[in-house]
Amino acid sequence: MNICLFRQDEMGKALPLGDERAKHIVKVLKKGAGDTFDAGIIGGKAGVATITGIGDGGMSFSFEPFSDEERAEGKMLRPLTLIVGFPRPIQLRRLLRDVAGLGAERIILSGTELGEKSYMESNDIKDGAALRMLLDGTVQAASTHVPELVVAKSLREAVSISGCGSSANVALDNRRATKSLGAWLFDESEKGALSRVCAAIGSERGWTERERDFLESASFSLCSMGNRVLRTETAVTVASSIILDRMGFLN
Repeated sequence: MNICLFRQDEMGKALPLGDERAKHIVKVLKKGAGDTFDAGIIGGKAGVATITGIGDGGMSFSFEPFSDEERAEGKMLRPLTLIVGFPRPIQLRRLLRDVAGLGAERIILSGTELGEKSYMESNDIKDGAALRMLLDGTVQAASTHVPELVVAKSLREAVSISGCGSSANVALDNRRATKSLGAWLFDESEKGALSRVCAAIGSERGWTERERDFLESASFSLCSMGNRVLRTETAVTVASSIILDRMGFLN
């Protein structure tokens, strides 16, 4: 846990000792009254919390944002939207954690024509496990900003809510790709068009011809990452890293 995150309504209240955050602070970090730890408000400021007391009523603490304005921002999210064909639930958990760690601002989980329909009924979405994975990735990155998670029933719906009209758009494809992702990023960078990117990655069976036609009609360039077929979670993490590096965020 590289930062301890709190909701705004938790600030100024004692943290129950049974809370996982309190357990980590006391048992793993070995902190006690008077000690400090890195903390932040979800969607808000990052700073330092000071433990003011530990007792039966829980762990009380005060919070002060970092004086350095850039540090206090809490590592803002990057202008990358990901449209992802619904993966297997076990892959989804890892995918969300890694994407949150990288700092993509928005993830749209989409039904696809070849995707397994039952995945869209995953309890991970319904019971809050997906949000916990996003929080885990955010904490790992020592950030306070959690990516937005949206669910779309179809690729057409996902594209319509993605805001792709104001971004450079790419879809990974290993059948009809016209160039590599790297070459596409170079070309877009030369045009000064990488201020915002929307990337679409299919489910484990890929896109249908109809979906490829639709993506191209929606101004998505079909690009490849070589001739190996990757798991959805692997393709998302690798593509996100390549894109963010070319956008200048991993320098």
